[in-house]
This record gives sequence, structure tokens and C-alpha cells, in this order.
Amino acid sequence: MSTYDVAVIGSGPGGYVAAIRCAQLGMKTAIIEKYSTLGGTCLNVGCIPSKALLDSSHHFEDAIKHFEDHGIEIPGEVKLNLEKMMDRKSSVVQQTCDGVKFLMDKNKIDVYEGVGSFEDKTHIKIEGEGDTKTIEAKKIIIATGSKPASLPFIELDKERVITSTEALKLKEVPKHMIVIGGGVIGLELGQVYHRLGAEVTVVEYLDRIIPTMDSALSKELQKVLKKQGIKFHVSTKVKSVERNGDEITIKADDKKDKEIEIKGDYCLVSVGRKPFTIGLNVDAAGVELDDKGRVKVNEHLQTNVDNIYAIGDVVRGAMLAHKAEEEGTMVAELIAGQKPHIDYNLIPGVVYTWPEVASVGKTEEQLKEMGVKYKEGKFPMRALGRSRASGDIDGLIKILADEKTDEVLGVHMIGARTADLIAEAVTAMEFRASAEDIARMSHAHPTYAEAVKEAALAATENRALHI
Repeated sequence: MSTYDVAVIGSGPGGYVAAIRCAQLGMKTAIIEKYSTLGGTCLNVGCIPSKALLDSSHHFEDAIKHFEDHGIEIPGEVKLNLEKMMDRKSSVVQQTCDGVKFLMDKNKIDVYEGVGSFEDKTHIKIEGEGDTKTIEAKKIIIATGSKPASLPFIELDKERVITSTEALKLKEVPKHMIVIGGGVIGLELGQVYHRLGAEVTVVEYLDRIIPTMDSALSKELQKVLKKQGIKFHVSTKVKSVERNGDEITIKADDKKDKEIEIKGDYCLVSVGRKPFTIGLNVDAAGVELDDKGRVKVNEHLQTNVDNIYAIGDVVRGAMLAHKAEEEGTMVAELIAGQKPHIDYNLIPGVVYTWPEVASVGKTEEQLKEMGVKYKEGKFPMRALGRSRASGDIDGLIKILADEKTDEVLGVHMIGARTADLIAEAVTAMEFRASAEDIARMSHAHPTYAEAVKEAALAATENRALHI
């Protein structure tokens, strides 16, 4: 039987980063993955393929709607080859997964393919195709991630009533895609198919889309997506989803409790994700789960069994790849006797629609709830020369700072490239910068980032320059 210092169950961004960091710190490390490719949801059926399709569909939309404005004329019809688009997405996924495989080899991490389950707190049984083996590890990290959630009355047939996994490999563009859930996944994939020609209707139970983000972002994003042609039903409760041949009928109660009926040919169910521990046999190791099925952990991400840790989507907190990576690194360093820390308040959230949405720190709603006195600085993207040059004039940046100390408490953005811009806000907040600190930094002109400086100026005595 092979013995390791650390075994990691699951090879998503949390698991594989934890394994690399353990190996870097001199530990003999194994990683167990039930699928034939490494990388977990994010690389195979999540962040990476969805970004590939978002990029491809963005180019397509530009070609049919915006090229002419730029003086680019294409004689004849611009055609969509969905198969080719999907092939490109698959090759991006393949390259990224191969990249993880390369990193495992480089760091001399043993990779086991099969379902890992606990025999006791130090032994893991690995059931692969045709063989079963057991390994021993002094420390074990659970990184089994999450799966798409559904609603109890919805039957997912994975053909017409689908989750994000199936939506990433459709063979045709839907005529009318109904999206249940106005969160990140539903909006990103809804926008992909809307650009490719589908009619898209989003049904959201709460009173606004992207409900976890600042309401200014929800408002602006809904306005922009509406303008693009996506339909919305908020404060609407879905009651039934029926399939009849190729037709899907959804019945729901709107905000006035009036029944509405929506018909389409595909229904994407994106009502969040749930932690995945099936087959893990946590009981054998004595590991406790909470009432939501998540692995219970303390502030060191340690379970109730002292040699077993858990990270990523399978524990509490935001289900984000970069949160899992930070946690993976932290656990590896804790095992090595170091003293790392994570500030969960400073983990940014991003929606990769166009315009992009990004946020870090506290929302205005949270500050009100906490009774913190704050001031706000806002700046619209359309006031920037760079936005006008590229034609991306939708969006705004909003900075919330402490009324007394001027410390930045939250930054909320919607606009072109905000997914990258948010890093500036995270850096500033990591160093506990004030709005005035950001306002005094020189930002290159013309860039989208100038809007951050202007919003910081607006939060500092309301002295934005270009509005």
C-alpha cells in the first residue's frame, strides 16, 4: 500500500492547487479524481468552457451588429458554425486540462483515477475502472466541489430541460431558451445563446437579478441586458416545468400572484449549486456534514477529525474557483506549520456577461444593515474617452468609503473589462487604502481604469473631474 503525507480528493481548482502547494512544501502528495480529465467543474464544464463560448459569441455578435459602425463591411451573410465554435471550446478545455496534468507531473504528484472514499480517517479506497486500491495518508483534503442544484418538481431530462453542463454542448441554437434563475450562470449562458440568435427569457424568484451583488449593479445589468433583447420576469415563482415533445411549458406566479405561462424549446435550470459528497463515505472517517450537506470546518478549514481538511464548494462560503484556490493554498501551508490567512471579505465576485460585473467588499445594503456610516462615489463609464473609442459606454463604478476614516469598504463595477479592473480594488482594500489614496494614484489615459480614479475622486469631497 502506498503511503502519503497528503492525499487530496478532487482535482478542481481547490484540489489541484492544494496538491501543488503541498508538493512545493516538500510533502509526498497524491490526488484522486473520478473523471478521466483533471480540473474539476471549473475547467471541464464551468468557468473555462463558458468563457470560451462567451468570447466566441461576442465576436459573432460584433460581426453582425457592430462591424459596420467600425467601417468593416462583410459582403454576404455572416454565418454561425456552432459545431466549430463548440470544437474550439473543447480544445480550450483540453489544453487547460493538459496543463493541470503537466503541473501534476512537474511537481511529482501521484494521480489516481477513480472514486475516492474513506475506509477510516487515514485510508482511502479508490475504485477505478476494473480495479480497486487503497492508499494511506497522514493528512487528507476533501475538495469534491459541487453539482448543479435543481428544484424538487423539475425533472431534468438533460436534453431539453438542462443544467449548465448540457448548455455548454448543445448541438443547436435554441429558438427560445427559458432560464430559471437570474444568477451568474443563468445570465452568462443566457447571453451566449441570445447572441447566437435565441430568444431568451429569465425567470427569477427574488426581486432582482444577481441578488447577492450590490443593487446598483443588478439594476444596471438588467437595464443593459433588456436593451440587448433579453426578457425578464423577477419576483416570479416557478411552479411547474412540463415537456411535451420539443416544447417546454413553464407555469409560474408573478409578483401579483397571477399565473403566467412561458413556452420555449429549451429550459436551463440554474438555481445555484449544491455541495457534492456522494460516494465519499464520510461516516467511515467520522467527518460531520451540516444541514446543507456541506462539510463542517473551523476557521482553519479543519473538519471535526483533526487530520482531515475540506476546501472549496464543499464547505461554506462563495462557490468560486479562486476562493477554493486560496483555501487550497492555506490548508497546504497550515499542514506545513505556517500561519496563512484568508480575508473572505476581499474575495472578488465576477459575472462575465458583457458588460462585465465585478464586486469586492461590502455592498451598500450590507453597510446599511451593519449601521456603518459611509459615503459613495460613482462614475459612469460613458464619460470615458476609452469607452467611447471602443463603443462600450454602458456601466458605472461605485466606491463606498467610511464616512470618517475614508477607508474603502466596497467597490462595485459594471462595464467593459471590469473582471480585470476589480484587481485594483482588491489590492487597494488589502492595503486598507482610503478613497483619497486611489484618487491620488496616476491612472493611464485613455483606459477603463480611469473610471476607478474618478469614482474615488467622487467619494473624496465629490470632486470627479470628467462629469
